[in-house]
Amino acid sequence: MRTAAVFGASGKLGRSVVAALEKRGFAIRALVHRTPVSGRNTVSISGSIVDASAVGETMRGADVVVQLATSKEEAESFFDVSVRGTFNVLEACRHEKIRQFFLFGGDAALGIWFYPHPIPLDENAPRKAYPGYYAFSKVMEETMTEQYAIQYGLTVTVLRSSWIFEGTDLLNHFSLLHNLDTKEKGHGFGEVCTEAVQSMQTKQERIPILVDGSGKSLRRHIVHLDDVIQAFDRALDNPSAFGQTFNISGPSAFDYRVVAAYISERLRIPTVDLSSQNYHSFEINISRARAVLGYKPENDIFRMVDRAIEASHQKRGN
Repeated sequence: MRTAAVFGASGKLGRSVVAALEKRGFAIRALVHRTPVSGRNTVSISGSIVDASAVGETMRGADVVVQLATSKEEAESFFDVSVRGTFNVLEACRHEKIRQFFLFGGDAALGIWFYPHPIPLDENAPRKAYPGYYAFSKVMEETMTEQYAIQYGLTVTVLRSSWIFEGTDLLNHFSLLHNLDTKEKGHGFGEVCTEAVQSMQTKQERIPILVDGSGKSLRRHIVHLDDVIQAFDRALDNPSAFGQTFNISGPSAFDYRVVAAYISERLRIPTVDLSSQNYHSFEINISRARAVLGYKPENDIFRMVDRAIEASHQKRGN
């Protein structure tokens, strides 16, 4: 039985990656800091990615290594977890006979809607972190991985995914009340108008429509968890994916006004325009993943909304 070492297995994406690896017949060793990971062929190893010896123990004899461990906007931990942690994993990889190293990156490395992008962002777009620790760490992770492939011939595959949604996540994003105190840059809203303030004070829900300075609704790109796992499954053990970076996103970018109107009609909740003058529309080019991996994202924005509403109904039913 082949072995996979997974770092960051306890998270939303990590748990699904472990399940996909088990389905492919891998035995899995997962380094976990707090939350153990369960599975038929999965063993949790207690430790920290900051500890090089724990990383080495987890990776010993592995055929495939998957690095998902990250930290968000936490000044105290992001460097140790995301940067030093990735370094520790890469260092251990070059001393083992690893068939394939996976880095799960993020489109935050490209700056997304913090900067103007006149054309869709492909894999050759310059790395350009937006303000904050998370985007900076995504740039550093990709840069280190790229250099280890050059320096030591490490066989790497980078899956650079857009913001990942599952369950009721999308309804939470399209919720004025849910986003009053967002802490992560790039996931929040812009200026809050008088109508929005009044809605917040009276706790009346509104579906936000993010608009630019001219009042035109913004466009952005996201992805469903199931489609990210599809891309991973297609890249796993695939020689065509060796040495490649792939943008992984949904079938197309969405328009906030169009989607807000759809949700409003489904849930009978009014919409409200929110000025977001510091953000810019963007789109991710996934042509390489389609052509090389045969990637076929199945969840467009409307299916994602429908699934989120169904998940909400199920949660209330339970």
